This record gives sequence, structure tokens and C-alpha cells, in this order.
Amino acid sequence: MNGRADFREPNAEVPRPIPHIGADYIPTEEERRVFAECNDESFWFRSVPLAATSMLITQGLISKGILSSHPKYGSIPKLIFACIMGYFAGKLSYVKTCQEKFKNLENSPLGEALRSGQARRSSPTGHYSQRSKYDSNVSGHSSFGTSPAADNLEKEMLPHYEPIPFSASLNESTPTGITDHIAQGRNFS
Repeated sequence: MNGRADFREPNAEVPRPIPHIGADYIPTEEERRVFAECNDESFWFRSVPLAATSMLITQGLISKGILSSHPKYGSIPKLIFACIMGYFAGKLSYVKTCQEKFKNLENSPLGEALRSGQARRSSPTGHYSQRSKYDSNVSGHSSFGTSPAADNLEKEMLPHYEPIPFSASLNESTPTGITDHIAQGRNFS
């Protein structure tokens, strides 16, 4: 014996360590393929349509007179801005789809990190799982008559926040600068 106590159960399953994905991470060949696929699909199926649509809408608003055109450059600056915003909106709208593709990869450290990150978010531990001393257990159910299954779902999905006690900064002993001033000599009737 080396002087250390081993408190693990003999048949306990040891959790796999979460892979460290940092700036120095080198993606696997399969991950590179998915990156290229995500980049290509997000460009052609989201960015190009959103950029074109936003440019058409902007040009329509300029031609109707709702948006004004620049005296020297015309509608070009607004159309370029609409195109850039549509491009980035398309790229951002594809992030969830791309994450799902990485989660579906079997031997991928990046996919494993995404899967374990979702598992940590769906089962909060530590501070959020503790009961607050301010919680009241009036009836245990909503006053709107929801089912117990919906109540359990709500307890599992939403994090628990503790209420903040009332701040003493706005009590009656603190001057606020507001006075009960009645205008003298005016008749409001």
C-alpha cells in the first residue's frame, strides 16, 4: 500500500477524460472533411440566399423611398452592408447544424468534446442543484393546472436561480432628491 486511500468502488466505471480542444488542436482527416462540408453548405445554402434576399429587400426599400440613397455613391453602400450582414447571418444560422454533424462523428475528439459539453449543460451540478433557503413549497404544482410530467420537465430543463434579497439602497432613509413640491399660486382647474 502506498499510503493513499482508494475510495473508488471496485466495479465503478471510470469516466473518460474530456479531450482538451484548444488553439493547438489538429483536427483529424474526417473532421477536416466535415469542416469543408459545413463551410461549403453554409455558403451555398444559407449565406448566398440570405445575402441576395437582403440585397433585394434593401434595393426595394431604396427604390420605394423608404431608405435614402447616398448622394455620391447611390445605393451601393447600403447594398454592400446588406450583403455582408446576410452573409454572416447565413454562416451563423448554420452553426447548430454543423455542431450536430460533429457530434455524429464516432472517433472524433472534437465530437466527443461537443457531446460532453451538451451533457454538462443538460445536467447542472453544484450551485444550481442546491435548494435555496428562500424557496417556498406552497403546493409543489403550478396554479395553472399543469401536469406533474410538465412540472418535472420544467425542473430538469430550467436552471434554479436564487432570489436576491431586497437591496437597502432605495429605502426611506436614503435621500433620493425627489420632493413633494406643490406649485404655489397656480390654478390647474
